[in-house]
Amino acid sequence: MTHYRARAALSHPAFCGLDRAHLGGLIEELADPWTARCESALRERRGGDRRRAAGAGPDHQLVFTDRVLVTVVYLRLQLPHAALAELYGVTRPTVTRAIHEIRPLLAARGFAVPDQPGLRLRTLADVFAYAEAEAVELRIDGTETQVRRPKAGRPGRKAFVSGKKKQNTAKTTTIGDGSGRLLWSGADRPGRMHDQTAMRTEGIAEQLRLHPQVTAKVDEGYRGLANDFPEQVQAPPRKPNNEAPLGERYAWREARRRQSSARICVEHTIGEEKKWRPLQRYLCRRESYAETHAAIAGLVSDRTARRASRRYTSTELVLARRTAC
Repeated sequence: MTHYRARAALSHPAFCGLDRAHLGGLIEELADPWTARCESALRERRGGDRRRAAGAGPDHQLVFTDRVLVTVVYLRLQLPHAALAELYGVTRPTVTRAIHEIRPLLAARGFAVPDQPGLRLRTLADVFAYAEAEAVELRIDGTETQVRRPKAGRPGRKAFVSGKKKQNTAKTTTIGDGSGRLLWSGADRPGRMHDQTAMRTEGIAEQLRLHPQVTAKVDEGYRGLANDFPEQVQAPPRKPNNEAPLGERYAWREARRRQSSARICVEHTIGEEKKWRPLQRYLCRRESYAETHAAIAGLVSDRTARRASRRYTSTELVLARRTAC
């Protein structure tokens, strides 16, 4: 298959997960950083300025557009490098080298901001500053991805065993808004670590302390965080004991249902990330999981940022129709 036909096939949204306009904007955005990175590597290799005119020397087997396309398709479907190389008629190391060049650029892009195309959030401080400035109520949750099991005899082998999944996993914290738009995803850590511990070690608790106007909704796993910041973090209400009156138990169910209904949008955001195959089960080395996850999350945030704000109807009971007298 020629490069032109391979490019035409892989640029379809069924392969890359992006529409053609989004893919074209992504290629244009990464062109300058990729060129600067290549020139920096060449300058370091030769130990000085170039001696020949720009463009001299052998041509790339994969041009920059194809390198971006191969990387996005790999992130979407986790196809073997050998299969992608066969489509382009190149060797497998060529595809591997292209992915290792483009993936760090995708991971460093950050997360798109709704209604502000030129602004991107790259750190937790950026996210909380944006939430405080725009009065955005955050939704925070964690997710797990199955990863390869460490070899026997290695120290820290049990650190990746999740008590919930009973598998070797890597955990990640995701932050979204009330419309299900992804604002940040990171804090990657072994599956054995509790979600609340990760939030404290990554500085989320400190950001809540620095931005007292920011509020968030969380699930039961972040109960300790809600106890530390009762005015900012809302967790599900505690379950009454069995001796409580029936009305109190009904009120607890209704309060829990309302809180879950307001927090479910972050679960939908995580579901959009899980459509990308590496975040369902990661088959590569665990050391590259954080970079892969950041690259995918940045692409997902581009699409969710274009989503309009949702308006939720009231949950009060109303009559379906009037009863005739």
